[in-house]
Amino acid sequence: MPLTAALEEVGAGIDRAFDALLPVPEDARARLYEAMRYAAIGGGKRIRPLLVVAACDLFKVDRARAMRVALAVECIHVYSLIHDDLPSMDDDDLRRGKLTLHRAFEESTAILAGDSLHALAFEILADEATHEDPFVRADLVVELARAAGPAGMAGGQMMDLKAGEMGLDLPAVTRLQQLKTGALIGWCVEAGAIMGRAPVDGRTGLRGYARDVGLAFQIADDLIDHEGQEEKAGKRVGKDRAAGKQTFVSLLGPERARRQADLLVEQAIAHLHGFGEDAELLRAVARFAVERDH
Repeated sequence: MPLTAALEEVGAGIDRAFDALLPVPEDARARLYEAMRYAAIGGGKRIRPLLVVAACDLFKVDRARAMRVALAVECIHVYSLIHDDLPSMDDDDLRRGKLTLHRAFEESTAILAGDSLHALAFEILADEATHEDPFVRADLVVELARAAGPAGMAGGQMMDLKAGEMGLDLPAVTRLQQLKTGALIGWCVEAGAIMGRAPVDGRTGLRGYARDVGLAFQIADDLIDHEGQEEKAGKRVGKDRAAGKQTFVSLLGPERARRQADLLVEQAIAHLHGFGEDAELLRAVARFAVERDH
């Protein structure tokens, strides 16, 4: 399936799932559900869910089950964006082309919406509908907890908050982004192998792919922040430079950063050599990581 069609199909499926899971109740919780729907439905590239689906396809995982795993990681991603935009974090006003959640609602509701989406991710994974094997479900849960917590995304965010005052070098920026962005991308690909019951020692190539794609994706984000247009990006640009943060672009320069991203994509694709045509969608996602403008 061409990448554009795959993105549209998975994105539409994620929106339908959120719509079904988040009906607005007729009680005092209504505003919380409305906020969750505002943040989760519509917009976004849905790259992480697509990575889950593409990785599950390698192991012939049932699509409905794959979409449940994809929905779980999108819950985590949306929660992270909500919290990342808060005044105590990056204090952003625009996300996915519309007001950030704390601006459209209020900060307290935004925090609760993020917390609720975080909880929903694990509820989805722990449900028997995701997989009949409780050991598979437990593996998905524990690996996502690691990827989202202090050893992964949250730890990377803490490093990012301190980055402006620390003067990070290239290895430190790489480590920061491997945690903040790469850990969750790594889980997306690993989740396919977990759902397919692939042995741990058979996941090396997928892990290498995820590591390189994660870094390439972040370099592309840095380039968009450096030279992109706010209208296309759907968010404020130039904020890293304004905050005095070191990024791949500030350390390497735009051209070297772009070449490095291209090299990482080549490496990522090389890691998939053992999967043949079944990995074509993963290869397309890797190329898209550096070709996008938003």
